[in-house]
Amino acid sequence: KKNGVWIATVSNINFPSRTGLSADAQKAELDALVATTAAAGLNAIVFQVRPECDALYRSNLEPWSRYLTGTQGQDPGYDPLEYLLEVAHARAVEVHAWLNPYRAKASAGSTAVAPHLSVTVPEHAHRYGNFLWMDPGAAEVQDALLAVVEDLVTRYDLDGVHFDDYFYPYPDGATAFPDDTTFAAYQASGGALGRDDWRRDNVNRMVEAVNATVLRANPHVRFGISPFGIYRPGMPEGITGLDQYAAIFSDPPVWMQEGWVDYLAPQLYWPSTQTRQAYGPLVSWWSALAHDGRVIIPGNYLSQLGSSSAWTVDELRTQVALTRAEAPADAAGNIYFHIGPLQENRSGIADVFKDELYATPALPPELPGRAEAAPPPPVVALEGTRATLSAGGPEVLRAWVLYRDAGAGWAVQDILPASTTSVELSTGRWAISAADRGSRESLGVVVDVP
Repeated sequence: KKNGVWIATVSNINFPSRTGLSADAQKAELDALVATTAAAGLNAIVFQVRPECDALYRSNLEPWSRYLTGTQGQDPGYDPLEYLLEVAHARAVEVHAWLNPYRAKASAGSTAVAPHLSVTVPEHAHRYGNFLWMDPGAAEVQDALLAVVEDLVTRYDLDGVHFDDYFYPYPDGATAFPDDTTFAAYQASGGALGRDDWRRDNVNRMVEAVNATVLRANPHVRFGISPFGIYRPGMPEGITGLDQYAAIFSDPPVWMQEGWVDYLAPQLYWPSTQTRQAYGPLVSWWSALAHDGRVIIPGNYLSQLGSSSAWTVDELRTQVALTRAEAPADAAGNIYFHIGPLQENRSGIADVFKDELYATPALPPELPGRAEAAPPPPVVALEGTRATLSAGGPEVLRAWVLYRDAGAGWAVQDILPASTTSVELSTGRWAISAADRGSRESLGVVVDVP
């Protein structure tokens, strides 16, 4: 299961805690964020690297994010993504790069510098409400996004690429998104779709192209999207709320049916008791979209914990239980927005995660649709009570999985980073397997410790 947490950088929600911190201070914050994630028993971080057509990593394509130093384009003195990957992988925690495909500025009045898209193709940057938004119908915008994705998955040892729910912007009252020019160009080229279908097609073609780019550049990387938690009102029956199909031109069932995503993480940001947006019926509806290893990993609104009588630790327990009640092949974990309450241990939630909900370590779901075989078993040598570990083949590994014989079967004891070269074992029967970057697991090697 993918049991993960979002780390938001837009507006310095989670990282860095404020702009202008030194490189060492920012690294210390990343160390603490990884430690919090691992201590809670979670196995994945979804880290926002492109909140507004910028970069929280070293890039020749887009400017450094203003959320690092306070000034867009200013070098923070290190590469946050590179550092996070190093620290997280050393704890057997995955890192998924979270990109916002079209938001150019979270505050339209902020200053942008080249090569920011609003500077290089200003004709496709539109103020909409308080945002500046790139036009999804512009080929230059789509091409720039694909170049960024290819650059990321080629240069960094990522576990995933992740988009959230922002495609076309959420409606700003009755104000229409100003894409008359690109729609007129589409019609002039012979396009026959109406504007709404054209907008959905723009998003669909982008999702398809991103998937193809990831598969071509690095097939070990997952591609997932976290859409708004309601597809359309009445789906399932009794559910009401925003219609993402019509309002933001987002069509997640198509992405799953076509195999363009490895997972969906619908943002089920309502309590189980809120009848018209109830968690239980929604998680069942979304889980029915899963197929052929492409899974649903619901997003949960952890940051609401304690905000009202509805948002309690027991509510989160209920949501996890409702998720786990779905078939394991359909619903494969949960992702929490955001890491803040775990850092605070708000209402003791970090302890509940560690001791109860995520007390048993888990590998993320196996990557679907890839042809690679599982890696060979590890080479294990027992020296007294210490087992030394090495790879049984040339495959790049992500982790070792340590099992103990629990009598009635094997139980996962620990998941160790692939950099681990030995492990101390107590008396009993153990098994150790190797897991690659796609969570494909080898057969286990059994070790008896007298």
